[in-house]
Amino acid sequence: MNAIAEPTVARSLVSLLDLQRTAFLSQPVPDIGRRRRQLARLRGAVLAYRHEIETAISADFGNRSRHETGIMELAGIIQAIDYLSRKLPRFMKRERRHVGFVYRSGQAYVEYQPKGIIGVMAPWNYPVSLNMIPLATALAAGNRVMLKPSELTPRTSDVISRMLTEIFAPEEVAVVLGGPEVGAEFSRLPFDHLLFTGSTQVGKKVMKAASDHLVPLTLELGGKSPVIVSRGHANEQTMNSIVFGKLSNGGQTCVAPDYALVHEDDRDRFVQAYMETVARFYPDGPTSDDYTSIVSDGHHARLLDLVEDARQKGATVIKAGLHPERATTRVRTMPPTLVIGVSDGMKIMQEEIFGPILPVRTYRAIGQVIDYVNSRDRPLALYYFGSDISERDLVLQRTTSGNVGVNNTIMHVAQDDLPFGGIGPSGMGAYHGIEGFRAMSHAKGVFIQGRWSLGRLLHAPFGKLAAFALTMTLGRPRNHPKDSQIKLGF
Repeated sequence: MNAIAEPTVARSLVSLLDLQRTAFLSQPVPDIGRRRRQLARLRGAVLAYRHEIETAISADFGNRSRHETGIMELAGIIQAIDYLSRKLPRFMKRERRHVGFVYRSGQAYVEYQPKGIIGVMAPWNYPVSLNMIPLATALAAGNRVMLKPSELTPRTSDVISRMLTEIFAPEEVAVVLGGPEVGAEFSRLPFDHLLFTGSTQVGKKVMKAASDHLVPLTLELGGKSPVIVSRGHANEQTMNSIVFGKLSNGGQTCVAPDYALVHEDDRDRFVQAYMETVARFYPDGPTSDDYTSIVSDGHHARLLDLVEDARQKGATVIKAGLHPERATTRVRTMPPTLVIGVSDGMKIMQEEIFGPILPVRTYRAIGQVIDYVNSRDRPLALYYFGSDISERDLVLQRTTSGNVGVNNTIMHVAQDDLPFGGIGPSGMGAYHGIEGFRAMSHAKGVFIQGRWSLGRLLHAPFGKLAAFALTMTLGRPRNHPKDSQIKLGF
């Protein structure tokens, strides 16, 4: 089996890492054919296990539509694998680099070689895609991989383990199962690169653990991603996109809009349009089979506490799409909720929400919006809705975020050729696109000396030729106390 059971401790993990490292060092760097075959195996397995994946995810969450799993996870995995396989010749190609005049007869290039063993720690909210896309990227870059799926989606993690055990040997890809203790030991391993996706709080612990071995990191974290609605744009098109981004997966998406900044003249229109759009998306309300439940009792209780804290501190809470006559026994089902009149003293404006709750703040001028966004931690994503190009450009130029969506939400993640990642508290590094391939590769600079080189003129003992070479590089010396003693010989 590729999977490591929870009772195992550090020695088992180290043994598994050693198994992969021995295989990596003893075998040639995988060529493009081998990498494509690995990607093809992964692609075929995901499609073959589609039904099991959909069933397991829905059971882990309490309810999640198979269509949502297909759209938000499986399609993205297949798209990413196809993209990587297609782009591999360009990604793997040596890059010629400039050679200075003094070294002109030589050649310089960068060669991207596999780093070795990549660790992937994935979260529960998209438990398949956030394992499989980093895995595919690491394999495309020629690495071996150890995966640690989340313990909060145990059925899905079990499917992932069985699926990957079926198509990969443990020295190629291994799955480590277990709870927080296993995750802590996993983060301490001396990987050649570690990719962690999860909360900022846990990300800090992972970074600290990885520092013992100076393991390079990609941290995909989260934060409070704002959606800015320009004056007059609380319309149907805007609402369709905001509701889609906010309520997909029950709001449990790292790049979901976390709060809305709406012009004060548009607040009532925004609320009404949001309610109407929710009713169109989920005509049966939270009982709809298309509406995703909250993943755990603890997370559900935290969301209820955020709403109650805001209510007690003066906010207005509006629940959308409720149908009291259609009672449901479905567990952990929270209705889409707007929170109006929020302030920074409320917990809902301090913590990443990760649920179907959207706080709404109003503004008078776009400068207020920019100042507000810049006064907070840099977000993983920022969304702008409007048709004023100058206002849009002002927002983009004067704010910093991991990624941006203009007149859309979350769709930037589906663009395989764009890097995906945060900045500051929302993350470090990126994957997707060539940036992901390079994050899991070592850019090795190589210089091959030609038969003739002016660089040899710089060897001791120094004389007229060294002075000439320096003059060609630095120019004639000026205002130097020994200028008169330097004989250039021409």
